[in-house]
Amino acid sequence: MTAIALTIAGSDSGGGAGIQADLKTFSALGVYGTSVLTAVTAQNTRGVTAIENLSPGIVRAQIDAVLSDIDVKAIKIGMVSTPEAIETIAASLQHWGRRAVLDPVMVATSGDRLLQPEAVEALRQLLLPLAVVVTPNLPEAALLTGQPIADGEAQMARQAELLLALGPSAVLIKGGHSKGEYSTDLLFDGVTMQRFSHPRIATSHDHGTGCTLAAAMTAGLAKGSDLHDAAEQAKDYLTAAMAAAGNLRVGQGRGPVHHFYRWWPTAQPS
Repeated sequence: MTAIALTIAGSDSGGGAGIQADLKTFSALGVYGTSVLTAVTAQNTRGVTAIENLSPGIVRAQIDAVLSDIDVKAIKIGMVSTPEAIETIAASLQHWGRRAVLDPVMVATSGDRLLQPEAVEALRQLLLPLAVVVTPNLPEAALLTGQPIADGEAQMARQAELLLALGPSAVLIKGGHSKGEYSTDLLFDGVTMQRFSHPRIATSHDHGTGCTLAAAMTAGLAKGSDLHDAAEQAKDYLTAAMAAAGNLRVGQGRGPVHHFYRWWPTAQPS
């Protein structure tokens, strides 16, 4: 049986995040990728210069086209900028009886805002309850919970509990924005708090890390892994992709992680 995943997200013209990162991750992990485009961004390693959101009608049509024909095993939601898009996606998932990995993409690595302020409450009310797992970084978790940015694992754990109360089946709070020798993520399912920790990688090649981690979790779920195994495998994959990212020569800003490090590990000739 072919493992198939669907990503619902925006396009990154620079190729390091969004739909492009998700499809690369699916492919690298042996999963066939399908996609629903929510927005087009003019973006490179230095920032986002323009965003054009697609109409709710075409977003819904794409979801219906994929799910009516293709046996999708797992779904990931990334960039959804507007309340209208969020309402459409939530209604579509409910129509098809599906839940999703939700990466609440709010701000790009460059610092550019990707989620309209008025869409935050729609995301909180409509998409969080449909999430198999929600995967915020520390600033996103703070915004969703109305708390200060977590300083340490105790505060991360508390915010995971607050987020779980909003309806998702599980919460993975990512510690990449924290300080210290190790980058630690916490996965909470209401019963256990699982800790994933790796030595922090000093690199400027971190564009698309959040997209990649959530997509890797989605790929694991599509292949039949349980949530805890999918999270552990995703953390390992992202760590390796970041460690190898220095072998890429892409752009003049914050470069992408190396999704295909297993196949072309060294820099390609210019």
